[in-house]
Amino acid sequence: MIRALVLLLVLLVAGPVRAERIRVAAYDVGLSRSGPGLLLFDLRARKPPADIAAVLAVIRETRPDILLLTGFDQDFRGVALTALRARLAAGAGGIDYPFAYAPPGNAGVESGFDLDGDGRLRGAGDALGWGRFPGQGGMALLSRLPVDAEASHDFSGLPWADLPGARLPIRPHGAPVLDPEARSGWPLASNALWDVAVTLPGGRRLRLLASNPTPPLFDGPEQFNLLRNADEIRFWRLYLDGAAFPDSVGRMARLDGPFVLLGDLNTDPVAGAGDRAAIAALLAHPALRDPNPPRATARAGERALRLDYALPARELDAPDAAVFWPEPGEPLAELVAAGPAHRLVWVDLRFPDP
Repeated sequence: MIRALVLLLVLLVAGPVRAERIRVAAYDVGLSRSGPGLLLFDLRARKPPADIAAVLAVIRETRPDILLLTGFDQDFRGVALTALRARLAAGAGGIDYPFAYAPPGNAGVESGFDLDGDGRLRGAGDALGWGRFPGQGGMALLSRLPVDAEASHDFSGLPWADLPGARLPIRPHGAPVLDPEARSGWPLASNALWDVAVTLPGGRRLRLLASNPTPPLFDGPEQFNLLRNADEIRFWRLYLDGAAFPDSVGRMARLDGPFVLLGDLNTDPVAGAGDRAAIAALLAHPALRDPNPPRATARAGERALRLDYALPARELDAPDAAVFWPEPGEPLAELVAAGPAHRLVWVDLRFPDP
């Protein structure tokens, strides 16, 4: 008895060598509606639609500590995001996300230009990023850990033309798609580009490099979306190389510390539309590690494409990663199949106690 008490005291004093485990996930939830306010209406319904029910179940099942949502309709005051967080936290098995980062992006924001050439302004194809209204199919980061907004950087306003080596689209007869006035301010980000600082237990900081480039589809011969997608992906390669860019408040910012690069990048390295070399080069960057979970994340015809990513810095201990995609007959399989086309992808990080 005395020996057992002594052993217990030693363990309490010295303690085992433990590690804090943090799960980081990206999920294109496909929660976009045809008009402003409609998503909020569905989120507040007594019985939510099938897509919302599936999203809630997947997040509760996988329980990420940090979660990037793409394909989620933003609104000016973040009311829809607040409603989603309340739904996630409610009832048995709920999960609370007390912290969020969701500045407005470029989707659906009027540009003042007839970009699609239909002779009219204010169409979805004329916006800075495709959308029928501001915030349609936007982004939001939810976290169980504190978000340091002052140490975060929003690069969503960076002009595409200011990206070194920018591949701006040209019409077949040689004229630029973006005239000089549009070119000077047209953003690289079709949605958003964020470097979000999250404070880990013990005061350490993790950077979340988040984006959702435009799908490289619905193009004419000028390949506007394909080129923009490739350059949005290439932005992260330059950032990982140490390049500095001005953020939304004019600060020159460069990558500072361990990171996870995540989001729906909308390009598969071996199949489908898009500049596969751009995503392949990012995945091969020496600063990051590709866990390469065994399942892809979105269906296209008979083949599942890998479009969604959670890529940790090479220096981080990342013991596990997966795509949440239950097989037929497994729990939640039918519910998930009725939900969004994309699947949640996550990576676990392990940090030694300070």
